Amino acid sequence: MNPIITILGPTATGKTRIAALLAKHLEAEIVSADSRQIYKRMDIGTGKDLKEYIVDGTEIPYHLINIEEPGKVNTVFNYQKLAQQAIYDIQQRGKPVILCGGSGMYIEALLQGYQSKPIPSIIFGIKGERDEVRRRITLRLKERLEYGMVDEVQDLIDEGVSQEQLYKYGLEYRYVMLYLTQQLDYNTMFQKLNTAIHQFSKRQMTWFRKMERAGFLIHWLDLSWSEEEKMEYIRKSLSNFLFENFNKMI
Repeated sequence: MNPIITILGPTATGKTRIAALLAKHLEAEIVSADSRQIYKRMDIGTGKDLKEYIVDGTEIPYHLINIEEPGKVNTVFNYQKLAQQAIYDIQQRGKPVILCGGSGMYIEALLQGYQSKPIPSIIFGIKGERDEVRRRITLRLKERLEYGMVDEVQDLIDEGVSQEQLYKYGLEYRYVMLYLTQQLDYNTMFQKLNTAIHQFSKRQMTWFRKMERAGFLIHWLDLSWSEEEKMEYIRKSLSNFLFENFNKMI
Protein backbone atom coordinates (compact mmCIF):
# COMPACT_ATOMS: atom_id res chain seq x y z
CA MET A 1 0.00 0.00 0.00
CA ASN A 2 1.49 3.35 -1.10
CA PRO A 3 -0.30 6.33 0.49
CA ILE A 4 0.18 9.87 -0.73
CA ILE A 5 2.55 11.61 1.67
CA THR A 6 2.06 15.37 1.90
CA ILE A 7 4.68 17.79 3.18
CA LEU A 8 3.38 21.33 3.60
CA GLY A 9 4.28 24.48 5.47
CA PRO A 10 4.75 28.22 5.06
CA THR A 11 7.45 29.66 2.86
CA ALA A 12 11.12 29.32 3.85
CA THR A 13 10.65 26.33 6.17
CA GLY A 14 12.68 23.81 4.13
CA LYS A 15 9.86 21.64 2.78
CA THR A 16 11.65 20.67 -0.43
CA ARG A 17 14.75 19.44 1.37
CA ILE A 18 12.76 17.16 3.67
CA ALA A 19 10.61 15.92 0.79
CA ALA A 20 13.72 15.08 -1.22
CA LEU A 21 15.37 13.25 1.69
CA LEU A 22 12.21 11.24 2.24
CA ALA A 23 11.89 10.51 -1.48
CA LYS A 24 15.44 9.16 -1.52
CA HIS A 25 14.65 6.95 1.49
CA LEU A 26 11.39 5.62 0.03
CA GLU A 27 12.39 5.67 -3.66
CA ALA A 28 9.42 7.98 -4.14
CA GLU A 29 8.65 10.74 -6.64
CA ILE A 30 7.65 14.31 -5.77
CA VAL A 31 4.62 16.16 -7.09
CA SER A 32 4.89 19.91 -6.62
CA ALA A 33 1.99 21.65 -4.90
CA ASP A 34 3.07 25.15 -5.84
CA SER A 35 0.88 27.45 -7.89
CA ARG A 36 3.81 29.07 -9.76
CA GLN A 37 6.58 26.52 -10.12
CA ILE A 38 4.63 25.07 -13.02
CA TYR A 39 6.04 27.89 -15.20
CA LYS A 40 9.29 27.68 -17.15
CA ARG A 41 12.01 30.31 -16.66
CA MET A 42 10.41 31.50 -13.42
CA ASP A 43 12.95 29.84 -11.19
CA ILE A 44 14.33 32.28 -8.64
CA GLY A 45 11.12 34.14 -7.85
CA THR A 46 9.15 30.93 -7.36
CA GLY A 47 11.87 29.30 -5.26
CA LYS A 48 12.20 26.11 -7.29
CA ASP A 49 15.53 25.25 -5.63
CA LEU A 50 16.08 22.43 -8.12
CA LYS A 51 19.43 21.60 -6.52
CA GLU A 52 17.43 20.34 -3.54
CA TYR A 53 16.16 17.48 -5.71
CA ILE A 54 19.66 15.96 -5.78
CA VAL A 55 20.40 13.91 -2.67
CA ASP A 56 23.76 12.17 -2.29
CA GLY A 57 24.24 12.27 -6.04
CA THR A 58 20.78 10.85 -6.76
CA GLU A 59 18.35 13.02 -8.74
CA ILE A 60 14.86 12.77 -7.27
CA PRO A 61 12.10 12.66 -9.93
CA TYR A 62 9.71 15.60 -9.70
CA HIS A 63 6.49 16.57 -11.46
CA LEU A 64 4.49 19.74 -12.26
CA ILE A 65 7.59 21.93 -12.42
CA ASN A 66 8.62 23.71 -15.63
CA ILE A 67 5.74 22.43 -17.76
CA GLU A 68 3.96 25.66 -18.84
CA GLU A 69 5.09 28.84 -20.60
CA PRO A 70 4.94 32.13 -18.68
CA GLY A 71 1.84 34.11 -19.51
CA LYS A 72 -0.50 31.14 -19.41
CA VAL A 73 -3.17 31.15 -16.71
CA ASN A 74 -3.08 28.28 -14.25
CA THR A 75 -6.19 27.43 -12.21
CA VAL A 76 -6.91 25.20 -9.25
CA PHE A 77 -8.98 22.96 -11.51
CA ASN A 78 -6.16 22.67 -14.04
CA TYR A 79 -3.67 21.90 -11.28
CA GLN A 80 -5.98 19.27 -9.83
CA LYS A 81 -6.27 17.54 -13.19
CA LEU A 82 -2.52 17.60 -13.86
CA ALA A 83 -1.67 16.44 -10.33
CA GLN A 84 -4.13 13.55 -10.44
CA GLN A 85 -2.63 12.39 -13.73
CA ALA A 86 0.91 12.63 -12.34
CA ILE A 87 -0.09 10.71 -9.20
CA TYR A 88 -1.79 8.02 -11.28
CA ASP A 89 1.29 7.62 -13.49
CA ILE A 90 3.61 7.35 -10.48
CA GLN A 91 1.40 4.83 -8.71
CA GLN A 92 1.09 2.75 -11.88
CA ARG A 93 4.86 2.35 -11.71
CA GLY A 94 4.59 1.19 -8.10
CA LYS A 95 6.29 4.26 -6.61
CA PRO A 96 5.22 6.20 -3.51
CA VAL A 97 4.04 9.78 -4.06
CA ILE A 98 5.17 12.82 -2.05
CA LEU A 99 3.08 15.95 -2.51
CA CYS A 100 5.16 18.97 -1.50
CA GLY A 101 4.38 22.67 -1.39
CA GLY A 102 2.94 25.65 0.38
CA SER A 103 -0.17 26.38 -1.71
CA GLY A 104 -2.85 25.32 0.76
CA MET A 105 -5.67 25.83 -1.73
CA TYR A 106 -4.02 23.50 -4.25
CA ILE A 107 -3.20 20.87 -1.64
CA GLU A 108 -6.68 20.90 -0.16
CA ALA A 109 -8.33 20.77 -3.58
CA LEU A 110 -6.28 17.74 -4.55
CA LEU A 111 -6.69 15.83 -1.30
CA GLN A 112 -10.41 16.46 -1.14
CA GLY A 113 -10.75 15.54 -4.77
CA TYR A 114 -13.61 18.04 -5.09
CA GLN A 115 -15.95 16.05 -7.37
CA SER A 116 -13.88 12.90 -7.41
CA LYS A 117 -13.09 10.39 -4.69
CA PRO A 118 -10.86 11.81 -1.94
CA ILE A 119 -7.27 10.57 -2.02
CA PRO A 120 -6.00 8.77 1.13
CA SER A 121 -2.98 10.57 2.49
CA ILE A 122 -0.85 11.26 5.51
CA ILE A 123 0.10 14.88 5.99
CA PHE A 124 3.23 16.38 7.56
CA GLY A 125 3.75 20.08 8.15
CA ILE A 126 6.76 22.17 9.08
CA LYS A 127 6.36 25.23 11.29
CA GLY A 128 8.54 27.23 13.63
CA GLU A 129 8.76 30.21 15.91
CA ARG A 130 7.56 33.34 14.14
CA ASP A 131 10.85 35.23 14.60
CA GLU A 132 12.84 32.37 13.09
CA VAL A 133 10.51 32.10 10.11
CA ARG A 134 10.80 35.86 9.59
CA ARG A 135 14.60 35.65 9.74
CA ARG A 136 14.66 32.86 7.16
CA ILE A 137 12.28 34.73 4.85
CA THR A 138 14.44 37.87 4.90
CA LEU A 139 17.66 35.91 4.38
CA ARG A 140 16.18 33.97 1.47
CA LEU A 141 14.88 37.14 -0.17
CA LYS A 142 18.34 38.72 0.01
CA GLU A 143 19.87 35.56 -1.51
CA ARG A 144 17.35 35.50 -4.35
CA LEU A 145 17.95 39.13 -5.22
CA GLU A 146 21.70 38.57 -5.17
CA TYR A 147 21.28 35.45 -7.31
CA GLY A 148 19.52 37.35 -10.10
CA MET A 149 15.80 37.65 -9.41
CA VAL A 150 15.67 41.16 -10.89
CA ASP A 151 17.25 39.91 -14.12
CA GLU A 152 14.75 37.03 -14.21
CA VAL A 153 11.81 39.43 -14.09
CA GLN A 154 13.42 41.69 -16.69
CA ASP A 155 13.84 38.71 -19.01
CA LEU A 156 10.13 37.91 -18.65
CA ILE A 157 9.24 41.50 -19.51
CA ASP A 158 11.56 41.38 -22.52
CA GLU A 159 9.87 38.26 -23.86
CA GLY A 160 6.48 39.89 -23.68
CA VAL A 161 4.95 38.88 -20.35
CA SER A 162 2.67 41.78 -19.43
CA GLN A 163 2.86 43.85 -16.26
CA GLU A 164 -0.66 42.69 -15.45
CA GLN A 165 0.38 39.04 -15.68
CA LEU A 166 3.52 39.62 -13.61
CA TYR A 167 1.36 41.28 -10.97
CA LYS A 168 -0.76 38.11 -10.80
CA TYR A 169 2.28 35.82 -10.56
CA GLY A 170 2.86 36.69 -6.94
CA LEU A 171 4.71 38.98 -4.64
CA GLU A 172 8.26 38.64 -5.99
CA TYR A 173 7.25 39.31 -9.58
CA ARG A 174 4.85 42.08 -8.56
CA TYR A 175 7.31 44.14 -6.53
CA VAL A 176 10.34 43.60 -8.75
CA MET A 177 8.20 44.65 -11.73
CA LEU A 178 7.28 47.84 -9.85
CA TYR A 179 10.99 48.47 -9.29
CA LEU A 180 11.90 47.82 -12.92
CA THR A 181 9.18 50.18 -14.12
CA GLN A 182 10.52 52.86 -11.74
CA GLN A 183 7.42 52.89 -9.57
CA LEU A 184 9.53 51.96 -6.53
CA ASP A 185 13.19 52.49 -5.69
CA TYR A 186 15.26 49.43 -4.78
CA ASN A 187 15.21 49.87 -0.99
CA THR A 188 11.48 50.53 -0.90
CA MET A 189 10.89 47.53 -3.13
CA PHE A 190 12.91 45.31 -0.80
CA GLN A 191 11.18 46.50 2.35
CA LYS A 192 7.68 46.24 0.90
CA LEU A 193 8.37 42.82 -0.62
CA ASN A 194 9.92 41.51 2.58
CA THR A 195 6.92 42.66 4.63
CA ALA A 196 4.48 41.22 2.08
CA ILE A 197 6.17 37.80 2.17
CA HIS A 198 5.98 37.79 5.98
CA GLN A 199 2.26 38.51 5.74
CA PHE A 200 1.85 35.81 3.10
CA SER A 201 3.54 33.29 5.41
CA LYS A 202 0.98 34.10 8.12
CA ARG A 203 -1.86 33.57 5.62
CA GLN A 204 -0.40 30.19 4.69
CA MET A 205 -0.52 29.10 8.33
CA THR A 206 -4.08 30.39 8.60
CA TRP A 207 -5.06 28.17 5.65
CA PHE A 208 -3.36 25.13 7.17
CA ARG A 209 -5.21 25.70 10.44
CA LYS A 210 -8.43 25.91 8.43
CA MET A 211 -7.57 22.54 6.90
CA GLU A 212 -7.16 21.11 10.40
CA ARG A 213 -10.55 22.46 11.44
CA ALA A 214 -12.00 20.83 8.32
CA GLY A 215 -10.74 17.44 9.49
CA PHE A 216 -7.25 17.12 7.99
CA LEU A 217 -4.81 15.66 10.51
CA ILE A 218 -1.43 17.37 10.11
CA HIS A 219 1.59 15.90 11.89
CA TRP A 220 3.70 18.96 12.68
CA LEU A 221 7.50 18.99 12.59
CA ASP A 222 9.32 21.79 14.37
CA LEU A 223 11.56 23.92 12.20
CA SER A 224 14.22 23.87 14.91
CA TRP A 225 14.59 20.08 14.73
CA SER A 226 17.60 18.68 12.92
CA GLU A 227 17.11 16.88 9.61
CA GLU A 228 17.71 13.60 11.42
CA GLU A 229 15.03 14.38 14.00
CA LYS A 230 12.54 15.37 11.30
CA MET A 231 13.21 12.22 9.30
CA GLU A 232 12.94 9.98 12.36
CA TYR A 233 9.58 11.52 13.27
CA ILE A 234 8.31 11.02 9.72
CA ARG A 235 9.50 7.41 9.57
CA LYS A 236 7.81 6.52 12.86
CA SER A 237 4.58 8.25 11.86
CA LEU A 238 4.57 6.50 8.49
CA SER A 239 5.12 3.11 10.11
CA ASN A 240 2.17 3.68 12.44
CA PHE A 241 0.00 4.96 9.59
CA LEU A 242 0.74 1.96 7.37
CA PHE A 243 0.21 -0.48 10.24
CA GLU A 244 -3.16 1.04 11.16
CA ASN A 245 -4.40 1.12 7.56
CA PHE A 246 -3.19 -2.42 6.88
CA ASN A 247 -5.21 -3.66 9.86
CA LYS A 248 -8.30 -1.90 8.50
CA MET A 249 -7.93 -3.78 5.21
CA ILE A 250 -7.79 -7.28 6.70
